[in-house]
Amino acid sequence: MKLTKAITLVVSLVIAPIVSAATATDVSNESALKQKLTETLGVNVAQIQPSPVDGLYQVFTDRGVLYVTQDGSKLFHGNLYDLDQGMKNLTELALAAPRLEMLKPFEQDMLVYKAKNEKHVVTIFTDVDCGFCRKLHNQMQGYNDLGITIRYLAYPRAGIPSANADEMQAVWCAKDPLKAMTEAKTGGNVKSASCDIDIAKQFQLGQAFGVNGTPAIVLENGVMVPGYQPPADLLRTIESNL
Repeated sequence: MKLTKAITLVVSLVIAPIVSAATATDVSNESALKQKLTETLGVNVAQIQPSPVDGLYQVFTDRGVLYVTQDGSKLFHGNLYDLDQGMKNLTELALAAPRLEMLKPFEQDMLVYKAKNEKHVVTIFTDVDCGFCRKLHNQMQGYNDLGITIRYLAYPRAGIPSANADEMQAVWCAKDPLKAMTEAKTGGNVKSASCDIDIAKQFQLGQAFGVNGTPAIVLENGVMVPGYQPPADLLRTIESNL
């Protein structure tokens, strides 16, 4: 596997936050492991530290968290759960703080549907053509009524470049982006427009977060929840992660 152009572009966004959020530890063979993983997988390794499982290292990369044996001979990619803590997703927790740092530079470009009595804020990677994204958007008032502010970032599932991405660029660059988003998600045509907002960077951020479908919901603590949730269900999910 080799780095794609998209991955290369987000390395500068990903590596610094992960390094600052990860706790420095003494891994004697860190340099050798970094080199092996980079050469074998084509990933950029930010830091290696002991994982919650004895004998395994937790590796922070530009494609999420990997786990590798201390001798570097075995690797697995997946979520690590704690059976004694209600199946807590330890991998998600490891990525949570870095995600929050990575979101900060994008806050000014988010499309925000603010709750009048705001209690919670979630960030959602969305696509204008996604059926469940449209369903979620149609219930915006329900989320807002529960005190949930919704912030959108673009994740065109067709990739970059694509007609899908062009449509989302038009939404973000419209005179009234919130209205344009509603028009796009109800099947309307949004007039093509350009501006300084870079949809590609939002898409690349989603890739770095591990988004593989939309909607993808990032909670206030940085944990990412895949898929659509109705307003009441999302509120329960938020409260269970406080």
